[in-house]
Amino acid sequence: MTRTTPPRPLDVTAAFPELAPLARAAVRLHPRAGAPTTADSSVGGPLLWPAGEPWPACADHGGPWQHGVAPDDVRVARRVLREAWARPRAEGADLLSEEEHALVDRGTKGYRIALDGPVPLVPVAQIRAADVPSLPRPDGTDLLQVLWCAFDHPEDGYVPRVELRWRRAADVVSPLATPPRPAVIGSDDYLPEPCVLHPETVVEYPAPHELPEELADRIAEWEEERGEESGVCYQDDLAVAPGWKLAGHAPWSFSDPFPMACAECGAGVRPLLTVDGTEWDGGSGSWRPVEDAGYTGYHSLGPACDTEITIGRGYTLQVYVCEASYDHPPVQNMQ
Repeated sequence: MTRTTPPRPLDVTAAFPELAPLARAAVRLHPRAGAPTTADSSVGGPLLWPAGEPWPACADHGGPWQHGVAPDDVRVARRVLREAWARPRAEGADLLSEEEHALVDRGTKGYRIALDGPVPLVPVAQIRAADVPSLPRPDGTDLLQVLWCAFDHPEDGYVPRVELRWRRAADVVSPLATPPRPAVIGSDDYLPEPCVLHPETVVEYPAPHELPEELADRIAEWEEERGEESGVCYQDDLAVAPGWKLAGHAPWSFSDPFPMACAECGAGVRPLLTVDGTEWDGGSGSWRPVEDAGYTGYHSLGPACDTEITIGRGYTLQVYVCEASYDHPPVQNMQ
């Protein structure tokens, strides 16, 4: 099924023509729970990986022990919670039985787990140019693969450390059947559930933080004049789309924009991927796809949160690529 973003509540460029040249195309990925294969674009699905290519790992979390959770325990805890929320219960009754509480605790609260050697990275996303023709990529490639070390890395802003792989799918003639899996990850928030993608191109404008101060002030005054009853907020409804996306504008939120550059060569960087824990919330509900309008259950159990990923306290992780070379390591930022 496709996913369709509703038209924006109004054409903001009619009120502020200066925004027109600042427009950028972004591809909303709309991940939804499914069973992707190595041939599909996905979040949390299997990667089309050459059998002869070493699987990347992070040596920062060596054994013999590590504090965290086991991926299998995380999956069990999620299943138990989904089943518990779905069944009827009397008012005031506990959501979980004592046995279920123990299973959920084991999959969400860290404990010491034996570890032998570097931690294999977790598959995060795979994007095929066949599904997203506008995918930014090196010449001769048609597949982007995103992996991360599912532990907080202080030097990267206390988020997972991301690695990218670009390849030509046709070159993978002998795919890896069973990739290494980490025995432990730092948090259950960093293990994505398998999701299929429904890419959709939308138009974005810069977050207020990135606008010239004079223009941002005029937009704020315009919002105030229109009043809360208008129900339209530039940042929430007209600027940057929420959710997982490619390219577009960065969703600056709790900090002002600051210069970012490639650590390898000092060149500028541009947005590649935004990882978000939810596709809409109370403030950004106007971006909710029309196909999901009928969902009335708990927000955390619905399509807005199918990936089960949480960044920080509900922020986003942005991945940037060097403007001079795709071979250089990505730059990360949490907002």
